[in-house]
Amino acid sequence: MGLNNRYEFVLLFDVKDGNPNGDPDAGNLPRMDAETGMGLVTDVCLKRKVRNFVQMTQADNANRKIFVREKAILNKMIDESHEQEGVKDKEKGDKTEAAKNWMCKNYYDIRTFGAVMSTGKNAGQVRGPIQMTFSRSIDPVVASEHTITRMAVTTEKEAEKQSGENRTMGRKFTIPYGLYRCHGFVSAHLAKQTGFDEDDLELFWQSLMQMFDHDRSASRGEMSARGLYVFKHSNELGNAPATVLLDRVQVERKNEIDVARRFNDYQIEVDESNWPDGVELIKMLG
Repeated sequence: MGLNNRYEFVLLFDVKDGNPNGDPDAGNLPRMDAETGMGLVTDVCLKRKVRNFVQMTQADNANRKIFVREKAILNKMIDESHEQEGVKDKEKGDKTEAAKNWMCKNYYDIRTFGAVMSTGKNAGQVRGPIQMTFSRSIDPVVASEHTITRMAVTTEKEAEKQSGENRTMGRKFTIPYGLYRCHGFVSAHLAKQTGFDEDDLELFWQSLMQMFDHDRSASRGEMSARGLYVFKHSNELGNAPATVLLDRVQVERKNEIDVARRFNDYQIEVDESNWPDGVELIKMLG
């Protein structure tokens, strides 16, 4: 079933004693706004987690494959689309459009987030119906640096240089605690162009709520989805400005808390006064 409604959503997630999204250009320090000290997590980081969740849970579903995945050769998959029935016999322009449609049908992340598929045999470009902003922490965060040790060496030559214990030193960066907020948008018009439907949307909501439970690592510490507030419009065009709706979800540190170190140190309220007609609030989490 196709998508007939516009959506916006607010996603809240937190990190405890971990690095939610390291910056490789800054020695893998947690990303931060240099002026305010607010923590940042890129949209690409969250999309990666959604892709991993779908790849893990939908491995047997032929039309929910993942295009952008680890060690994937993108041009090989693009070239494959040109060899499909209904594509290979078409003329150049029609072949590109047919290849694009085949890619949208078979790859979940293409019809969800879009993709540039003109790097090999041309399969066009797709603008995805779901877009997300950078996530920003509610309060400034502080990156803690920790020295760690490894009681082993990688080569015999390295072992010969060391006397006594085989100990190698390293560094690790963590944030003691941070609550992050992300905004997202779902376009019914773009969904029709890619074939993104209601079942795909349900899988996306499930991914947002469960992706951190299946993405554990020592560097990321303890990360959890804490809130998912979805605004559903009664039509494709929408019934109210996105900003007005998103601003209704208010997240503030409690007055008696000086430094937040857990989710319960925050207070979340949704302003439901003068609610716009044709908009439904769905509290999926929180």
